[in-house]
Amino acid sequence: MSFKRMPIQWKITILSFGVVLFAIIIGGIIVIGNQIESKEEELGEHGMITGRTVANLPLLQEYLDASEGWKQINPMVERIRTINNTDYIVVLNMNRIRFSHPVEEKLGTVSSGSDEGPAFAEHSYTSKAEGELGVAVRSFVPVMDENHEQIGVVVVGNLLPSVKETLWEMKNEIFFILFLTSLFGVAGSWLLARHLKEQTFHLEPHEIVQLLVERTATFQAMNEGIVATDSEGRISIINEKAKKILGVESDLTGKDAGHVLPEFRLTETLEDKQATYNEEVRLEGKLVMTSKVPIQLENQTIGVVAIFQDRTEVTRLAEELTGVKAFVDALRVQNHEHLNKMHTIAGLIQLNRNDQALDFVFEATESQENLSKFLVQKLKDYSLSGLLLSKVSRGRELGIELIIDTHSELHEYPPYLDNHDFVLMLGNLIENAFHSFDGIEREKRIVEVSIFQDEHVCEIAVEDNGKGMDSRTKERMLDKGFTTKGNKGSGIGLYLVKRIVDKGSGTLEVDSVENRGTSIVITLPMSAEEDAYEQATGH
Repeated sequence: MSFKRMPIQWKITILSFGVVLFAIIIGGIIVIGNQIESKEEELGEHGMITGRTVANLPLLQEYLDASEGWKQINPMVERIRTINNTDYIVVLNMNRIRFSHPVEEKLGTVSSGSDEGPAFAEHSYTSKAEGELGVAVRSFVPVMDENHEQIGVVVVGNLLPSVKETLWEMKNEIFFILFLTSLFGVAGSWLLARHLKEQTFHLEPHEIVQLLVERTATFQAMNEGIVATDSEGRISIINEKAKKILGVESDLTGKDAGHVLPEFRLTETLEDKQATYNEEVRLEGKLVMTSKVPIQLENQTIGVVAIFQDRTEVTRLAEELTGVKAFVDALRVQNHEHLNKMHTIAGLIQLNRNDQALDFVFEATESQENLSKFLVQKLKDYSLSGLLLSKVSRGRELGIELIIDTHSELHEYPPYLDNHDFVLMLGNLIENAFHSFDGIEREKRIVEVSIFQDEHVCEIAVEDNGKGMDSRTKERMLDKGFTTKGNKGSGIGLYLVKRIVDKGSGTLEVDSVENRGTSIVITLPMSAEEDAYEQATGH
């Protein structure tokens, strides 16, 4: 999965947690630096105290100038070093000869430290130097005799812990802080991301972009005029068809709808929040049929969408659809689908998600155009195309995927049958397939439709993965009045399908398994002579 396609919830979580982690690292560096600095001061003070203790030993003053005095001084100083838990104590006389050292081989040798100079001028101080064992904090204390004259120097060294050792000492605190910050950082980021997802209708950014593109394409491709307003009554959307019907060429976006389109009374719909359908409006000699729907978001009216057509065009379309129930359903579903899309698009625009709304428009338009083009090319009659288009939309409303076999084609009706028969058969079979999912749960609810035709037969197949039929349903499914839909069914759909199949001298085969689905295949001969031959020969 590319970062662009990664869910926004994960993007926000990763970003927020990254910021928290970065802050922890920076804070940790500062804390560890302060810890090391405090440790350095602590070791310096501890070394100074130990050095003064050693410098004030009477035995030290007695043997510091003696030949091989280290034999008496070193054991005593080593005991003090052990008691005070220091890494080393070196005692030097004024000639810088070592009278005490953890390594016995260095006793009696001359020290050549670069930071020892001020100590031989009666100065007490600490310094930091790197040696063979690591970086050490060295405390210098001058040794004074009873006449207050300097006779030597005590050097107390304490090794500084490394960063790794410091981290290990603080491991419990570090792990606790990491745990708390990670817990609250991830939880807070996740909650913030979920809130943003809810605010954007659970859409990802790339999906919102697609919606915006699709919205623009849909608006321009639709045969209806569309005008949408915001909550202030200003026009936010107007497509080219609307401009053509209104007879305007300029862009009306941003203008007050009450002034430029007073006939539509969009501000009244915005105020009373009541939808009106199929209202006739006379506009410059034209009779326009319009429907106005308030746009609701979280129980707040944020605008109005008006859909309108020239009444002459609507009348012509109605005459073409007269007698074809499938087209009525197609128009109803299309209108419902368009309204839903308008609500979505208008809502996105109100949220200033223009790119996402356009993506939505382009995606819906491309899918619809491809399906329409395929059906028009492969099917003989527009009635069937309209039926299948409406059923695809109807299935989408129900959460069912209606798949039309890409090899489907129908260029000629079998003898004795016409487009009304095919519309009735397919319409009932598909609706029954839709109802097969009532009361059951399916991850994917699929209905497949295929129409095959050659010179001998025409075959219609409708398959679903619904709840299937029990033995009683199989026996009675073709009986008039028998239904499994309760009060919602008439029990006449499959009965009429069987009558049409018999009229066309065809066969109807049903294969159904409970909880697995149903397959219904109708086979019709393409010639009356072939039908007579089959009846005579039995095959």
